[in-house]
Amino acid sequence: MIAVLEESKYITIAMCKENEPYLVTLSHGYDRKNNCIYFHCAKEGKKIDILKGHNRVWGQALIDKGYVQKACDHLYAMTQFRGRVSFVEDPEEKAYALEVMIKALENDPDKVIEAQLSEKSLAKVQIGRIDIEYLSGKKSEKVIISL
Repeated sequence: MIAVLEESKYITIAMCKENEPYLVTLSHGYDRKNNCIYFHCAKEGKKIDILKGHNRVWGQALIDKGYVQKACDHLYAMTQFRGRVSFVEDPEEKAYALEVMIKALENDPDKVIEAQLSEKSLAKVQIGRIDIEYLSGKKSEKVIISL
């Protein structure tokens, strides 16, 4: 399940406000040391309004290994999680979170970290942190119906 969080490029999180569901897909970085997921976003908007009022989310990360033609089967690995979102204010944690995300997403992270991490960029960016409370997962690695 951890490998799926580390390998997937996107997560989708579900949240709710006044019994109305809302869903967003985010690029992210999983931090194994702290068992949390970092994401960056705008400082305002519907997602922020909902999360500031109710910070509990349910999410999913998926690695799609493709549909198998003529076998009516789909290969995948999926992790679902429940957690609570907080917004990172500490500049040191913001820098750490951005490094986690850049390392998860970039082919040459060191160059991007050097170019992108500055006091100015840290002041501008909004970082969300999902502290994971529960994980579950499922995978299908082989075709069940023979071709």
